[in-house]
Amino acid sequence: MHTITPIQLHDLINSAEDTPFLLDVREPNEFEYCHITGSQLMPMHSIPANIDQLPKNRPIVTICHHGMRSMQVAQFLLQNEFSDITNLTGGVHAWAQSVDSSMPTY
Repeated sequence: MHTITPIQLHDLINSAEDTPFLLDVREPNEFEYCHITGSQLMPMHSIPANIDQLPKNRPIVTICHHGMRSMQVAQFLLQNEFSDITNLTGGVHAWAQSVDSSMPTY
């Protein structure tokens, strides 16, 4: 599994023609409070039941609060025939500290 820092992800989003699929695996209340623009919510517990909704032909970046839940989801996806999976190091908290200081933290 690959990892990416918030700054690297920000640069990738702003430079890539085909941006990665941003998979936020937090709970709905967390996502509502703050999220990275363009990310799609699919709570961790719902991934197995909804795995067919995820794109296999596009890189996926997994995102959570601090990077632990998303790391578990990334490992699960790799075990289920997804190949281009990257975990956001430090999660949305690190994003708020490094990229978007206007983003609320919790």
